[in-house]
Amino acid sequence: MSNSTTITGNLTREPEIRYTREGQATTQLGVAVNRRWQDRTTNEWQEATSFFDVVCWRDLAENVALSLTKGMRVVVTGRIEQRSWETDDGEHRSKVEIVAEEIGPSLRFATADVQRTQRRQAAEDSSESSDTEAASF
Repeated sequence: MSNSTTITGNLTREPEIRYTREGQATTQLGVAVNRRWQDRTTNEWQEATSFFDVVCWRDLAENVALSLTKGMRVVVTGRIEQRSWETDDGEHRSKVEIVAEEIGPSLRFATADVQRTQRRQAAEDSSESSDTEAASF
């Protein structure tokens, strides 16, 4: 069974980047997916919006934070995960979110200028270099 999903929608807020104690980048963002259809009985147009929380890690997190802004139309591919925790008051909480594997601008209504960025190397691997792609708008 696959746990992969792809959504296309608009960013509802600025991507928020944070770093773990170990120095791993993580960025959280919200995506609104709109659906529009015509009711066949009334011939009126109907709309519904679904809101998704998306989280991404490491280089993807940094590239997203540098490249995307609120309102942009994006395509997100990732896996659905549910995480649970307990608050300080002892309440149990849970959240379903998409852990992104890829994020990019939707080119249906826009253009993009893609630029390669140098990838940071770990201290033990500083003798080699490699590239990763990042989008800038």
